[in-house]
Amino acid sequence: MRGILFDLDGVFYVGDTPVPGGRETLAWVRANAIPHLFLTNTTSRPRAAIAEKLRGFGIEAQTGEILTPPVAAVRWIREHVEGGAALFVPEATRAEFDELETVPVDGSAPAAAVVVGDLGEGWDFPTLNRVFRLLMQSPPPALVALGMTRYWRAPDGLRLDVGAYVSALEFASGARPVVLGKPAAAFYETALALLGCSADETVMIGDDIRGDIGGALTAGIDAVLVRTGKFRAADIESDICPTAVLDSVAALPVWWASRR
Repeated sequence: MRGILFDLDGVFYVGDTPVPGGRETLAWVRANAIPHLFLTNTTSRPRAAIAEKLRGFGIEAQTGEILTPPVAAVRWIREHVEGGAALFVPEATRAEFDELETVPVDGSAPAAAVVVGDLGEGWDFPTLNRVFRLLMQSPPPALVALGMTRYWRAPDGLRLDVGAYVSALEFASGARPVVLGKPAAAFYETALALLGCSADETVMIGDDIRGDIGGALTAGIDAVLVRTGKFRAADIESDICPTAVLDSVAALPVWWASRR
């Protein structure tokens, strides 16, 4: 093993509470000059805000060390789409799309791509129906999903994530989403390119049995499940078999040494 991909929420913190030992583990990673990258499906805030949150936990991180679905989506749209994109993303995240041509979300102009992120409580019937109507235009635009995470653990309990809404839109419109977030293989391939490591020399650390573990394994990357964040005991009995299961990211240095 040579490089590490880290999930953030559920691994280094849960909501606004840091995971004990996370800061020390990252200090060990950097002291040993291990290439690493933070992967998150968060679309509710830009990378600068994510880096600021990490600093609040005593973890220094640059925006270039964080790969988010909006960053990957902008790259994909620039390479594959001619025309404007309708953005259904939180206001705070729109800055990540500044270099793209955009169109109104009300359908008054045709869209070449429809980008769907996690609007949280901003999802309601009128908003979901606006996305649906755009997808039913002719010619149909590309449906770009910023991840397919099913749910996440908020301070008040589990909450639906973007995957639930994308699945509903796919069912209703027949559009096949281009997924630019975990667990899509393309997202992990982008991460490996930025990390400068091959799949067989990299390990993913995450708390989501499907988005983190299943996605990484499908991309040929070893995947370690941590018992923090959204982890549930039933995950161990699922059809996905992690490379290892650790109590938390704090146990990573010992496990790493045992593998080497």
